[in-house]
Amino acid sequence: MASQSRAVVRSSKVGIIGAGVSGVAALKQLAHYDPVVFEAGDCIGGVWKSCSYHSTKLQSPRKDYEFADFPWPNRDDPTFPSHLDILDYLTSYAHRFDLFKYVNFNTKVVEIRFVGGDQTGGDGEYGALLPGRPVWEVAVRPNGPESTIQWYEFEMLVVCTGKYGDVPKIPEFPQKRGPEIFKGKVMHSMDYCKLDKEEATELMRGKKVAIIGFKKSAIDLAVECAQANQGPEGKPCTMVIRTLHWTVPHYWVWGLPFFLFFSTRSSQFIHQRPNQNLLRAFLCLLLSPLRHAVSKFIESYLLHKLPLQKYGLNPDHPFVEDYASCQMAITPNDFFPEADKGNILFKRASKWCFTTTGLQFLDDNTRLDADLVLLATGYDGKKKLTDIIPEPFRSFLEYPSGVMPLYRGTINPLIPNMAFVGYIESVANLHTAELRSIWLARLADKKFKLPKVEKMCEHISQEIEIMKKTTRFYQRHCISTYSINHSDEICEEMGLSSWRKNSFLAEALSPYGSQDYKHME
Repeated sequence: MASQSRAVVRSSKVGIIGAGVSGVAALKQLAHYDPVVFEAGDCIGGVWKSCSYHSTKLQSPRKDYEFADFPWPNRDDPTFPSHLDILDYLTSYAHRFDLFKYVNFNTKVVEIRFVGGDQTGGDGEYGALLPGRPVWEVAVRPNGPESTIQWYEFEMLVVCTGKYGDVPKIPEFPQKRGPEIFKGKVMHSMDYCKLDKEEATELMRGKKVAIIGFKKSAIDLAVECAQANQGPEGKPCTMVIRTLHWTVPHYWVWGLPFFLFFSTRSSQFIHQRPNQNLLRAFLCLLLSPLRHAVSKFIESYLLHKLPLQKYGLNPDHPFVEDYASCQMAITPNDFFPEADKGNILFKRASKWCFTTTGLQFLDDNTRLDADLVLLATGYDGKKKLTDIIPEPFRSFLEYPSGVMPLYRGTINPLIPNMAFVGYIESVANLHTAELRSIWLARLADKKFKLPKVEKMCEHISQEIEIMKKTTRFYQRHCISTYSINHSDEICEEMGLSSWRKNSFLAEALSPYGSQDYKHME
C-alpha cells in the first residue's frame, strides 16, 4: 500500500473509528465538528450486534446502562434487557440526535498514517487536539475487500474499536496437538454468534460438546447447549475451566442491595485509588479490614445461594478481586438447574490439548471425547489496534504491566491528536464511555488543558499500581472499585462540581449513575 498514490477523498477535523457503544458516545459529543465515522459492520452497536448469542442479556438493570440525556422508556423494569433491546435503544438514541448521517457503514479502516510532524505544545505539553492542519491520514476499504481504497485526513482521530470482537483469541498448542488433528469441529464463540437460532441448536443437538472457558460468554453457551440437548437423545456439555470466577444470581446480598457495597461514595472509601492524599491513604489502610469483611460477607451469601461447593466452583481468590477486574458475571436462571439435571458438567484443567477424538488434560492425563469444541476464550482487542496504528505509536500502546497506558482512560500522552474511548472498564461501561467522551469534547473545545506529558505518565503509572494491588486480574484495566473517584477527577478537570447529588446523605448512601451527570454545564 505504501507505493500507491493517495488522493484524499475528504478532509475533516475529527475522524472516529467504530460505531459501537463507545463510538456512538464519542460521536454524540463531537457532532458539532461534523465528524466522519467509519464502521466495518452494517449497523451501530458493535459487540451487541456481532458478538451476542440468542440468549445474551445485559448484566445490569436498564437504568445502569443508559445515556444521561436519553433514559430508557421503561427504565424501572427490573428485568435485564436482551441484546436486541439494547440495539433498539442505541438505534433510537442515534435517530433522536440525528447521528446516522455521520456514519459510513461497511467501511473498514485498513491503514493509518501520521503526517503531522512535531505536534507537541513545547515545554512538555501535549499540544492542542485540533491543531488546524491534518495530522492523520486514514485508508478505508468500503463495501468489501475488492473495492478501491479511499483516503481521508483528520486533525484528530478517536479510536473506538473496543477490546472485544473481530479478532478471536485462540489458545496456542504444541505441534500436532492442536485443532488440526481433531476429527470433530472447532469453533470460536465469535463464529457461533453468526449462526441463527435454528443453526445453533442443530450444531449442538445430540453432540458431545466441550466449552472452553468460564466467563459470561462460556456460561451462556453452556445454557444454550443444555437447552439444545433436552430429551433422551441429548448429551451433556462439559465446561473446561482454567480459572474460576465468582458469579452472582442477582444484585442482592443477604437482603441488602448490592450497590451499598461498591457503588456509593461512602463505600468507595474502603478501596484504594490513585493519587490519594495522606489522610485518604491512612483512612483506606484503617478500613482495610472492612474491605476484607465486605468480600467475605458477599462470598458467604454466594456459597449459600449457589451450589458452588457442590460442583467445585468456588474460586480461591476473594470476590472483591473479580469485582475490581470487572469479571463478576450474573448466573443465568437455568444454569445450575441444568447442571443438577446432568446436562452441564465441569472439568478443571490448567493445561490441555487436542486428540483425534477430543481433548487431553495434561494435569491428570485424562481425556474427554467430543464432537464439538467451542472456544469461549475471548478476543484480542490489542491486535485490532496494532494492525492499523503505525510505528512508533504502536509501541506506545504496549506497557510492561499489560495495561494500555491511557490518561483518564482516553489519551495516550505519547500519541498526538489521538484519543481512545472504550478501553477502560467499569460496571457501567456505557456511562464510562459517555463521561469520557464529554471530557474529550471539552478538551477539543479548549475549555481546559491537560497536565504536562510527564504528569500524565505519572498518573497512569499510579493507576496501574493501584490496580495491581487490588486484583491479580489487573490487566483488564477496570476502575469499578474507584469509579466515582475517577469520575470526580474528570469533573474537576473540566471545572465542574464532582458532587452531583442534592444532599450529603444522598452523596454518601445513594448509588451513582449516568443521570447524576445529566447536566454538565
